[in-house]
Amino acid sequence: MTQIPANSAAIERWGRPLPGWRLKLYNVVFESDTLAGRRFDTWLIVLILLSLVVVAADSVEPLHRQHGALFTVLEWIFTLVFTLEYVARLVCVRHPWRYATSFFGMVDLLAILPTYLALLFPELHALIDVRVLRLLRVFRIFKLTAYMTEYQALGQALAASRRKILVFLSAVLMIVVVMGTVMYVVEDHQNGFSSIPVSIYWAITTMTTVGFGDITPKTDLGRLIASMMMLLGWGTLAVPTGIVTSELSAQRGRAGPAGRHCAVCTTEGHLPYASYCFHCGAPLAPGSSQPS
Repeated sequence: MTQIPANSAAIERWGRPLPGWRLKLYNVVFESDTLAGRRFDTWLIVLILLSLVVVAADSVEPLHRQHGALFTVLEWIFTLVFTLEYVARLVCVRHPWRYATSFFGMVDLLAILPTYLALLFPELHALIDVRVLRLLRVFRIFKLTAYMTEYQALGQALAASRRKILVFLSAVLMIVVVMGTVMYVVEDHQNGFSSIPVSIYWAITTMTTVGFGDITPKTDLGRLIASMMMLLGWGTLAVPTGIVTSELSAQRGRAGPAGRHCAVCTTEGHLPYASYCFHCGAPLAPGSSQPS
């Protein structure tokens, strides 16, 4: 997969406007390389964090009774600001529908819809916390796109390990079903093992080392079985980690020891198939290797 700068991808899909007030607005709300754009994005993140704090505080009953009116006013202020920002993003691009149907466009819309919908359906007010997804913009603002390579490597390792993990989960499922059924037979119903599904629930919490303690074996044989499941669950937790780690090591081996570097900013660690620098966006020389 060829890597291209985030801004270039946005220009290609949404369309940079022609020179004029729309271009100036575009440079503020979309471009984080300019001083105005960076300040806009930084303040936007501050407002998102503040709005999440207000929603969380409003969910606390004593604070809601004491400051409910203030929280409502603040929430509407945040919503109106985010609405203006969303409209500005639609106005300044040449293809607003493409932006509206993009990932960030949908997140921006979901960040403001719950407040308006809560007027008709008050229970939807809690969905306002979905705006935390807007903090994903921090990757673009603070130049953390370099870490996307690591995220891609982890995603590829998980995808390559999906069959092994599926087999592992199937084995765990069979174990908890069998052991749950055994505990249903061994333990008295008065001890909490009232049915096979309830016993399987106990087996799952025991195998995962969660151990809520709402159901506990009382017989000696039941405690012996529970002890064996606890030890088995302790060792089982390491299996998925080992599978993914092994796949990550295999990927590094396939990639080879030599890395690639950017001739412009000297950033290292690019993938063999990358065409652009993940830091500055400059084209990479074909087959450029890491400097000694």
